[in-house]
Amino acid sequence: MFDQYDIIIVGGGHAGCEAALAGANMSKRVLLATMNMITIGQMSCNPAMGGVAKGQIVREIDALGGGSGIISDESMLQFRMLNKSKGPAMWSPRSQNDRMLFASKWRQMLESNPNIDFWQEMVTGLIVKEGRCIGVQTGIGLEIPSKSVILTNGTFLNGIIHIGEKQFGGGRAGERAATGLTEQLVSLGFESGRMKTGTPPRIDGRSLDYSRMEVQHGDSDPGKFSFLDTPRLTRQLPCHVTYTNPEVHHALKEGFHKSPMFNGRIRGLGPRYCPSIEDKIDRFAERDRHQLFVEPEGWDTCEIYVNGFSSSLPEDVQFRALRMVPGFENMKMFRPGYAIEYDFFQPTQLLPNLETKIVKNLFFAGQINGTTGYEEAASQGLMAGINAALQIDEKDSFILRRSDAYIGVLIDDLVNKGTKEPYRMFTSRAEYRILMRQDNADLRLTKKARDLGMGGLTERIERIRKKEEALRSISRYLTRQSVKPAEINEYLNRKGSSRLVQSVKLDNIVRRPKVHLRELREVLTCLDDFLSEYDVEFIESTEVGIKYEGYLEKEHEMAEKMNRLEEMILKEDLNYGTITSLSAEGREKLNTIRPRTLGQASRISGVSPSDISVLLIHIGR
Repeated sequence: MFDQYDIIIVGGGHAGCEAALAGANMSKRVLLATMNMITIGQMSCNPAMGGVAKGQIVREIDALGGGSGIISDESMLQFRMLNKSKGPAMWSPRSQNDRMLFASKWRQMLESNPNIDFWQEMVTGLIVKEGRCIGVQTGIGLEIPSKSVILTNGTFLNGIIHIGEKQFGGGRAGERAATGLTEQLVSLGFESGRMKTGTPPRIDGRSLDYSRMEVQHGDSDPGKFSFLDTPRLTRQLPCHVTYTNPEVHHALKEGFHKSPMFNGRIRGLGPRYCPSIEDKIDRFAERDRHQLFVEPEGWDTCEIYVNGFSSSLPEDVQFRALRMVPGFENMKMFRPGYAIEYDFFQPTQLLPNLETKIVKNLFFAGQINGTTGYEEAASQGLMAGINAALQIDEKDSFILRRSDAYIGVLIDDLVNKGTKEPYRMFTSRAEYRILMRQDNADLRLTKKARDLGMGGLTERIERIRKKEEALRSISRYLTRQSVKPAEINEYLNRKGSSRLVQSVKLDNIVRRPKVHLRELREVLTCLDDFLSEYDVEFIESTEVGIKYEGYLEKEHEMAEKMNRLEEMILKEDLNYGTITSLSAEGREKLNTIRPRTLGQASRISGVSPSDISVLLIHIGR
């Protein structure tokens, strides 16, 4: 019934969609197997993409030829660039999205690719022979052969949903859990664990009083994620903000004795940075209110997502407490919030290309690796799809360094350190975040994707050529064009910057704090005339390059020093147990993780700087 596929992807969430698209764009024959084709690309939790560090990841996915940025732009309700009051390394794009349109656009994109086939059924097992994965088994007993398999099971592996004292199997509300795979993987020698996540109740927006809430509009000049010519928003839906209060907290506390989180029924580890409302009340008892974001689910629905009110308390407790929130006095609920427990596998069992160490040709991506978030999952799916395709062609793996991309930081953290709680990306995790801004993801990564053989990048490469020319041209103009004191001193006075006493080049003015090119254009007619032919994105990127030139040079130097360690290869069969000068913990961790390079070894928890010195001597450096 089935010919052999190049890649089979198990799971149709964000990781699975990106893995399928990447494999197909690498000219591989792909099968996407999912229990329900209607939920391909489903936003299981909040209807939003991006945010702090996550927005950078979406732009990196786009730069590498992925689909998340395009789909986000095509289903956007609202756009905001977060942290604009901070330095450009912290600027993070975020969109509010139409949940149904997002999933619909993903399915359209995948179905329009002739290299992708679909199969709707539960995958219950893997076909493994002589340590290699050569296909999958389905619930009705079918065997589908393939050269590689990527597992992107999300929260479905032995998933259990908790609402108060009630619990039942499920991978998402209204969908059954996936069984069989965990047990087989454990029998093959994999270490599994349990994690938990949660979601808020969904509310009928027609029953809310928005006049009692703070309105939160999108940016007046909304941006987007994709570097391609995707549509820009011409109208936006507002979000709203409201707050809990002591009465809400008291009502919630009355149900704590029925909470599966507090009575021990949930054993999985939850996300520290996205706690449930009951967890926030318990951990931050000194606070008398918590912020709630009231977010629309789409253009053509009244359904509302209450961001900040994730809960596994009984439904009647959730209902009673929510009705005490300002604006929610007459609230009607579509469905209660719930917690979900699911299986994951420690990512230290993976190679940096996301292939498992125990079984060849088997890759893991997404929440199966202990991460949380659409963006983190999508980026892993993209990288797994690329590397599965490269492995079929017997080519070197594609590994992004920590100085290349947030995606590189994410995967490096996972495979070297593992995780004890759902892993979420933050800008603070990246050492080189000035180099890895959201505005330059295309310059950093798109040519790398082209060199891999990724198809469909012609338009992107041409755009990069134009962008590089624009950056050079604008920078050259600013370094050559002089400005006289009389032309600019009034503006400098307003900005609290020292006055000029003689003419200087414009780039020296741009380097000053609080001075911005968009404002200088209003003061200097010649500058405005010159810049009028360039995109705002190109102008902003040039300004960042000039203003932060010294910092960028320092980060480049730091990255080059670290990358020298990445070039020092450690033999696959190196027996760390025989190197007696290593610390006991260092030997144990090195033997377990088997790092490819000295740089990777240096980032393993428990491997000390003295251990790295010992390894340097051992390899003759």
